[in-house]
Amino acid sequence: MKLPLIYTIPTAGSLCLLLAWPGLGYAEDYYVATKGYRVEPAPTDPPLYVRNLSKTQFEQFRDVKWLDVGLDFRTRYEYRENDYRPQRTGTSEWRADADNLWLLRTRAYVGIKDILDPLRFAVEMEDARSYNGLYPKTDADVNEFEMIQGYGELYFENSLGHNRPISIRAGRMHLELLDRRLIGNNEFRNTTNNFDGYRVRFGKKQNNWDLDTFALQPVERLKYELDQPDEDTWIYGAVLSLKQWSEFITIQPYFLGRKTDGDPSNRVQANRKPTMDIYAPGLRAYGFFGGGFDFDADINKQFGRYGSLSANRGESLRQHDALAYSLELGYSFDHDWKPRASVYYGYGTGDKNAGDNINQRFDAFYGFNQPWSRNDYFSWDNIHAPKARLEFTPYKDVRIDTGYNAYWQESETGGWNRAGLRDTTGRSGAFLGHEFDIRLRHKLNAYVDWSMSYARFTPGDFTESRALPVAQGGQGAYTSEPSNFFYFEVSLNAFGDGKPTYK
Repeated sequence: MKLPLIYTIPTAGSLCLLLAWPGLGYAEDYYVATKGYRVEPAPTDPPLYVRNLSKTQFEQFRDVKWLDVGLDFRTRYEYRENDYRPQRTGTSEWRADADNLWLLRTRAYVGIKDILDPLRFAVEMEDARSYNGLYPKTDADVNEFEMIQGYGELYFENSLGHNRPISIRAGRMHLELLDRRLIGNNEFRNTTNNFDGYRVRFGKKQNNWDLDTFALQPVERLKYELDQPDEDTWIYGAVLSLKQWSEFITIQPYFLGRKTDGDPSNRVQANRKPTMDIYAPGLRAYGFFGGGFDFDADINKQFGRYGSLSANRGESLRQHDALAYSLELGYSFDHDWKPRASVYYGYGTGDKNAGDNINQRFDAFYGFNQPWSRNDYFSWDNIHAPKARLEFTPYKDVRIDTGYNAYWQESETGGWNRAGLRDTTGRSGAFLGHEFDIRLRHKLNAYVDWSMSYARFTPGDFTESRALPVAQGGQGAYTSEPSNFFYFEVSLNAFGDGKPTYK
């Protein structure tokens, strides 16, 4: 795998700056998690379901501290009525009947650390399957018996000072960065985003600063065959986290890039891909103030080149010029139920004119969409999204959250990508619809978690107009009725919650 030259630029400059930062020789725990709704990165080193063997229920392994193990099974039943997602540009796969889908996912993990330091290894397997669905199976639900992680790592524990490591990793891996809106595992989905390549980290999240750099090729999920990396595409970048003032604020300047060597004239039409060269600097900050208040904000500016394929003209290269930002403000009340109320606003630009030489649609990279919509209808592009939420814990190990969300197009001609709906004239308006959702989660015991949720999306003027027959200016052949989504999910962890079972 050949690295893009630009990968070395942000890393070297940022590292020199950090080494001059005062107080780098100290290594206290400065990390504070965000309270933002579903934007705290899930642990991936190791994953959340993984336990150190010495802390499992097997007393004979109390001294085996060099081995991490995990075995996790999740099943989910989904009921979807009037689902908008199956709509695709130019065709409609919508079904009038409700969908009753069963999803099964099994993951297993083995990681070796300490005993061979600085050399470490990890392997993670996943088997994801779906049954009883009305629609054709996709790689969002199915990825049978696949290695989703398999890497070697050089881990130098005290290279930058006491308990300040340098980690050099190569192989297949998954990761979550920042607020998960650009790089995430998509944990709710049945399959996992993962990548082949290299990741170098200076420090760790407990330090008052750390720098995470990477150059990765996205892995193409093949439902019934071995996955393969997209060798024409690289994502690369660096995330610097400054936590010196972590009681109040964490600051994360970052740079991401995505480069695709296009193949617009491939003989196999399905394998044709446009050229892409996108640069995306940004800044995220989150923290606490004024007693019970918290905030989480992110802004990202994108520029570069964006290719578009045309059956008649081949490929046309357009200038890429897009912007997105996100802001959440919350307040936690002093009450036994630990209630937190929050308001949110998200914005992402959309393309104004598909025929001009500028693409304004924000590229959401490989982001996690659940913070936008429980139905999974929206992502960080062509959107205005105000929201209000309430979260509380009425009983021990029982958590409830509920919210109201509304959605408008930023560009009336830009279209709703995840539903495949677009009006190039802009006459259908901007209002996509609004959504209510509620979710309950319960940790039954150390080995079993379950949850259930309901969401209802009510279409707006734009969405209803697209359901009109083509002769009346719509796209026809699907519904303008509200959609209903219900799921019930159970997760089983073979090794418990990691709390010692002995005194």
